[in-house]
Order: sequence, then C-alpha cells, then structure tokens
Amino acid sequence: MPTSDAVLDPAVSARLTRDERGLVAAVVQQHDSGEVLMLGWMDDEALRRTLTEGRVTFWSRSRQEYWRKGDTSGHVQYVRSVALDCDGDALLVRVDQVGAACHTGDRTCFDAGDLGAVAGGPA
Repeated sequence: MPTSDAVLDPAVSARLTRDERGLVAAVVQQHDSGEVLMLGWMDDEALRRTLTEGRVTFWSRSRQEYWRKGDTSGHVQYVRSVALDCDGDALLVRVDQVGAACHTGDRTCFDAGDLGAVAGGPA
C-alpha cells in the first residue's frame, strides 16, 4: 500500500489492532441522528488522512487504492469525530453525510433489507 511522507501519530498507531492485511474496520455514522451509514476499511495512511483532512478516506480492498468518499460521486463525508473501540480493532467515524452513503445510491448501505432476526429481551 502506498504511503506519503506524513505518518499516523505513533501513539494512535500503537493502539490499533489490524487484521492480516493491516486494516481496521471503520463504521461510519451520521453524527446527529446516529444512523449507521456504512462500513469501510482503513490502514494507517487512510486513518491519518481522515484525522487530518476533515474528509473520510478508506482503503479499497477490491481496487487496492485509497479513495476519499465523495470525490467522484459528490456524496461527501465530513468528519465530525473519530473514536477507537476498546480492542483497537474498529473505528467509529461520525460524519456529516452529504447525499447517499452507499454506492447503490441509497442513504445507507444497510437498506438492503432486514434479515428477520427474532428479537430478544429479558425473560
């Protein structure tokens, strides 16, 4: 994966638990409504760009390149906050989403339909 001269803060990098490809899952959420928009993947460089540029950058596993959400579609994600989970293997990226988050044109990537799980609860 290509990198630039700038690097992710070593203190942040040390907290990440990456998969075998060097990636961390990034759950993207609308900052004001809590709506879950999508899941993407970040390596250290994508996270550095996201933390320092105010726009969300992912690593595309299929294209093997960086992509900044909205550069071709106009459906931009403006960063509001980024948090790391307790295990260091997932990020929560809160954004102000402009337009659709999903490549299908849907607002969220989770509009494909409920799977019909049985709802649980206390007995």
